[in-house]
Amino acid sequence: MKIIRQSFYNRPTLQVAQDLLGCFLIRKHNLPLLAKERAGVRYKIVETEAYNGPRDLASHASRGRTHRNEAMFGQPGTIYVYFTYGMHYMLNIVTEKENYPAAVLIRAVEPIARNAKRITPQMLRKTGQAHNAAKTNGPAKLTKHLQINKSFNQLPIYTKKHGLWIENRDENLKPSQIVKTTRIGVDYAGKYKDKKWRFYIKDNKFISRK
Repeated sequence: MKIIRQSFYNRPTLQVAQDLLGCFLIRKHNLPLLAKERAGVRYKIVETEAYNGPRDLASHASRGRTHRNEAMFGQPGTIYVYFTYGMHYMLNIVTEKENYPAAVLIRAVEPIARNAKRITPQMLRKTGQAHNAAKTNGPAKLTKHLQINKSFNQLPIYTKKHGLWIENRDENLKPSQIVKTTRIGVDYAGKYKDKKWRFYIKDNKFISRK
């Protein structure tokens, strides 16, 4: 697999959000998985959500440029991590040109073994991680499991230097495999609450909700 270049993110946000589906989020960490798999476990991105520019009332950028959302105004491929509800971190990747505030929220990932086979319940039971490792079906769950916090905010996602990066898909998705629907928790966003800017891989068991 090849790491995705910065230019990938310098494109329309809605397209990037869909093209990230099936790609692999890689995190170097010390979770107590099987020793032989520890370095090679990957996480397939199965659900994303787009936040597109300052007019999008569901986006932090609609309130103007602040210390909290500064990363959204950065270069494409910048990591934007914010803290919400006093307990959860959310992982976003900045898209489009610098100073245009847009980003893709990574909503859910599926654990994948190094040899591309799915991690089985039997493998997880051997390590006592069956409960935690399986719960990456939500934006707060995946950041907790992958140990992602504000220390990653404003770092680039297109380098291995910081222990968090994204690699290309190993197979293409057909348009029929991508579900387009409304975003979650944005009822306050006026007409933007009805935008079908959430995308997920059809029938995947790790999505946060249908």
